[in-house]
Amino acid sequence: MIPLHSVCAMLETYITAYNNAVFDTDRDAALQVIAQALAAGHTPEEIVFELVIPAVEEMMAQLSRDLDANLAQHFMTAQIAAEVTEKMLEQFKQPPKTLGRVVIGTARGDLHSLGKRIVMGCLKTLMVEVRDLGVNVPAERFVEEAVAFDAQVIAISSMMVHTANGEQGCRKVRRLLREQQLENRFRVVVGGAPFRFDEQLYQAVGADDWAADGVSAGKVILRQIRELSP
Repeated sequence: MIPLHSVCAMLETYITAYNNAVFDTDRDAALQVIAQALAAGHTPEEIVFELVIPAVEEMMAQLSRDLDANLAQHFMTAQIAAEVTEKMLEQFKQPPKTLGRVVIGTARGDLHSLGKRIVMGCLKTLMVEVRDLGVNVPAERFVEEAVAFDAQVIAISSMMVHTANGEQGCRKVRRLLREQQLENRFRVVVGGAPFRFDEQLYQAVGADDWAADGVSAGKVILRQIRELSP
């Protein structure tokens, strides 16, 4: 039997190699590290909870310290993390508990998707199920899909002022929730550049919370899920 300290040391080696690959935005190298860790006998559970998730958490911490940090690295980290997590979940001895469900999309009139894709990658790693509604999403569809998916959070991305503050985005989603008496069922989270420029804008458009970037959105959404379903 391999001593426990040796197993831990071996995993640390893979953690370092994985983090280096992600830092270099080298997807193939990162996936190779995962394959090597599996071949060495590390479980899918270890890989997700001790290697992948800590890497995402470090990315979140890095961005909170430096808002100008390399978004390409954050995007790659989130995408690799989501890809690895999905593959590893298929091999778990017992499926992990899903922490919640989210529908996400960009507001009507907005075609930007990078921030949304970073959010999705982080959420999947955090064991949150995500339904991607795409770009240019009408308010009605946000509400309809949230009901159909039994989501806790409606996440709306807007990268332009007129889509963040317009009448076809979050404002209309809030109005529809109110009219359909669904306000107590869902939390609405918004994100994108306009909300960084005006930190009170999220309240003006009727959202429950906002995120400064695609990475921190994962933590914000998870917090809203937990508050809604203690």
